[in-house]
Amino acid sequence: MNEERSRALIALAARRWRIALVLTAAMLATYFGFVLLVAYDKPLLGTILMPGLSLGIVLGVVVILVAWALTGIYVRWANRVYDAELARARVLGVASDTSATAGAGESADAD
Repeated sequence: MNEERSRALIALAARRWRIALVLTAAMLATYFGFVLLVAYDKPLLGTILMPGLSLGIVLGVVVILVAWALTGIYVRWANRVYDAELARARVLGVASDTSATAGAGESADAD
């Protein structure tokens, strides 16, 4: 594997790791925030917004929607950025393999 391809793959892996950590932290904050509200402020969650609908139900739905949104953000990033960068790194590898093979063939022909 050539140096340029190796650096590109390492940078891409680091970027993917950062994205995953940020999105995971956002989901954990959302989920545990909801769970802490359930544990420590039940009267707040029991607040009736309209007949048959409490704040707890609305916030529970928000937790689910946040999970979907964060998943969508990751999928969109992976499809637009990660896949394109990975394809570019593959091309770098193919180009370097081709040039190395061609260079080896030329030196063998010179003898």
